[in-house]
Amino acid sequence: MSRESAEDAILKGFPSPASTVEDTGEKVICVEFEDGDHRNPLNYSLAKKWAITLTTCFFTGITGSAASSYSISAPSMTEELHCTELQTTLGLGLYAIGFGIVPLVTSSFSEEVGRRPVYIFSSVMFTLTQVMLALAPNIEAVIAARTLGGIFGSTGASLVGGSIADIWKPQERGLPMSLFAFTSLFSIGLGSVIGGVIQSNSHLGWRWVQWIHVMASCIFVVLVLVVMSETRSSIILTHMARSKRKATGDNRHQARAEVNKESLWSLIKTACSRPLYFLLTEPLVQSFSVWSGFTWGVVYCLLESVSPMFETVYGFDVRQTGFVYATLSVGAFIGLVANMYQDKLYRMHYASKKQEARLYLACVAALCLPVGMLIVAWTASPKIHWMAPVVGLTVFMSGVMIIFQVAFLYLADCYNTYASSAQAGQSLFRNSMALVFPLFTSQMFATLTYKWGLTLFALLAVVMAPTPFVLFFYGSKIRARSIASRQILAADAQASKMSSRPGLDKV
Repeated sequence: MSRESAEDAILKGFPSPASTVEDTGEKVICVEFEDGDHRNPLNYSLAKKWAITLTTCFFTGITGSAASSYSISAPSMTEELHCTELQTTLGLGLYAIGFGIVPLVTSSFSEEVGRRPVYIFSSVMFTLTQVMLALAPNIEAVIAARTLGGIFGSTGASLVGGSIADIWKPQERGLPMSLFAFTSLFSIGLGSVIGGVIQSNSHLGWRWVQWIHVMASCIFVVLVLVVMSETRSSIILTHMARSKRKATGDNRHQARAEVNKESLWSLIKTACSRPLYFLLTEPLVQSFSVWSGFTWGVVYCLLESVSPMFETVYGFDVRQTGFVYATLSVGAFIGLVANMYQDKLYRMHYASKKQEARLYLACVAALCLPVGMLIVAWTASPKIHWMAPVVGLTVFMSGVMIIFQVAFLYLADCYNTYASSAQAGQSLFRNSMALVFPLFTSQMFATLTYKWGLTLFALLAVVMAPTPFVLFFYGSKIRARSIASRQILAADAQASKMSSRPGLDKV
């Protein structure tokens, strides 16, 4: 099979709406939203949009805090369950890998069956995994619960970007997406602070950390049932078409998604292959995957190493090191403010730079990563005040926040309807690094010391620093050579002409 034919076969996941209708051989009355239709997610009221955005971000916060609070409460778990440090580290890494693998199905599958059912199912199951973790009698049960928690909690990271794209127009997504990225990273610091306070109380310990997560998860289950509405427009149009057929008895009323609908098996294959295809063939997805993957791996290394580093160098106890992790939240807040300014730059320069207008502050963040790491590496010493490495951590996390948000917004702009699939491919690589990096963290710092281990990370960050600059200047040319991008643009162009095609009426 030639390269072109192979690519065409893979891109069957990007069907052209126009050809889909023409292949039916009969007249179809296409059910679409009317101008100003309140059922269109883009026309939801501002209050409803923010209610949905904040609810989904709350789930992201719960899943993010569950990662970091586990790490800081691991010592009491190790002592009670008589397990090794490697076993507890596996619980951290396997939680992250669930966030990488499961979105391959849930992100694309939700594009076909709807967001709300996936949110409901995943939130209930995630709550049950937290109960399982709190009651775990041994480390094997802990690892199993953490793995399942990552599987079901992955919805919080993989679907939120798609949900925001469903209800906000491209020029409106800056603040909601910034809030999503902020919640993801702020919650990591907050989880560590709460976990450190609980861990320091001899009457509580690691199990109470998990019970706090159970309580928060139960609150989200109630919120998602009460607040969440379906945001996927194709699903809403399908429901509208069914109601129209039932009311009129005319089976010609169909939504575009219903015409030549794929089989369930074909749907699952597409759902799994589309993100992998983006990851393996799309330079934009590959660039952000490698860059954000390295960054996310370093964040998980810090979750493992900040506590022992400050205990060893400055004699901090677990409560004090828990508050050091608050720098992650402070950095996330600084990144949020920076991203608000980035959103202003995007609106100012979109006409000339198009999607690359999202990348101005990403170029600044590329410099923040090595600078922050070098500050931590060369100031973490008993002779230097502990505030110096704290400043370095804050600078680093500010850069991470910007990169995290830019990755979602830039890919959403470039891949439009299939943004969740592109983000799922990027998420797979990023969270795989979150599994791998902590496995060698202790050995690396034991061999190289914190100073030279963090310096090594800083040098790698310097090597990757040109990534946003290359995309800023050449991103449009790279997209022009992308078969997937061309296919999406062609489908969008054909969809805009559908109402004038023979054999298709619009209602």
